[in-house]
Amino acid sequence: MKLTKIGEFLKRSKIPIDIEDDIEYNRVTIRINHNGVSLRDSEIGKKIGTKKQFILKAGQFIVSKIDARYGAFGIAPDEVEGAIITGNFWAYDVDKKKVNIEWFNQFTNSADFYDICERASSGITHRKYLDEKFFLNYEILLPNVDEQLIQIEKIKSQKSSFNELSTELTHQLTLVKKLRQQILQDAVQGKLVEQSRKLSGPKDEPASELLKKIKAEKEKLISEKKIKKEKELPPIKPEEIPFEIPENWVWCRLGEITDIQRGSSPRPKGDSRYFSKVKTDFNWITISDISNYCQDSVLLETREHLTEEGSRHSRYVDIDEFIIAVSGSTTGKCCITGINGFIYDGLAVAKIINNGLFSMFLLNYMMSLYSKINDSKSGASFPNINTEYLNNLLIPLPPLSEQTRIVQKLDELMQYCNELEASIKESQSQNEKLLQQVLREALRKEVVEV
Repeated sequence: MKLTKIGEFLKRSKIPIDIEDDIEYNRVTIRINHNGVSLRDSEIGKKIGTKKQFILKAGQFIVSKIDARYGAFGIAPDEVEGAIITGNFWAYDVDKKKVNIEWFNQFTNSADFYDICERASSGITHRKYLDEKFFLNYEILLPNVDEQLIQIEKIKSQKSSFNELSTELTHQLTLVKKLRQQILQDAVQGKLVEQSRKLSGPKDEPASELLKKIKAEKEKLISEKKIKKEKELPPIKPEEIPFEIPENWVWCRLGEITDIQRGSSPRPKGDSRYFSKVKTDFNWITISDISNYCQDSVLLETREHLTEEGSRHSRYVDIDEFIIAVSGSTTGKCCITGINGFIYDGLAVAKIINNGLFSMFLLNYMMSLYSKINDSKSGASFPNINTEYLNNLLIPLPPLSEQTRIVQKLDELMQYCNELEASIKESQSQNEKLLQQVLREALRKEVVEV
């Protein structure tokens, strides 16, 4: 083993090609974090802007001069044989008398090699380019080919064990996700807590009575012109009911027990008359806030704010109200407001009538629907939804005191799931760090012993 310059076993390959308009060419992508080289696409020559390119050969080492420090390098597989690359991708022939290609592939996935690429890159923070001369002149301790083969076998054995653990941890995360969904499903079907008739205390008022009170309060608000009268909702047909509920619960439509309103937005977006560049008392709630600024599904802050003038052109929402995204890629995302504010037109609010529906119960019911629909569509979101859809949405309504018991139990169980998930993710992180350490030591141990 001896100190060897990288350029002694990597030789730059430049096989030029002029792109012709009527020929189709395969193009290559290099994924960061050492995630491999693969075909990006096939494109007709007339649609390719850079006409002077190079040919890539299978088995060559290829690196992105822009993203090398992020692990954008790898060995070209057979599928990219003859593909074209621009000058931003550098291809190298590997001297197999000095370096086993598998050993080098493992070495490039080590922290040492990432460090080499970082040291060999220069430029502004987000646009550093690999300095080829520095890179090729960098010296590493290179075992002979026989020693490289020994290291490869050790590394394969160790990676196999770590991969088994990684697979198991991923499986555990999947089980936690399914457990969450089952808990939510049990909650909204009345299976999570005991019914009041089984408890020693007084019985809950039937939900049918609660529903009458909510409807009466809503009619009162309509007569006082505090909310608008919507068209009459159709009666619930037996074939619409998705599952059985306890006898003291009742099915109803969301529009019967809430006042649903679509958000509204000042226009144009970004106008300084309506949108403030500094924090104000007028919180501006958008879909991104639901995704990024919620804690346990309660919205506690917003990243944008309105001016006082802007607030006059937007829909107001109070604390403890249910909001849901009704358009775009995050349709179906929902939360409860922990602050008051104003919502834009990609959101809708369901204002609770007469405190007859616990907002957190509604949230958990909608989350159970969201999980089920996303799973059935392999991660796809709801289609765009309107207020008519929300008004007609079936809701299982428990007695109010039971709603409280359900939410309390859900909080307890979801906290347990959160802790379980955090523990698994920490194990994943430790497993990855340990794997990198083991690989580093496997490569270095032979250096020390020789």
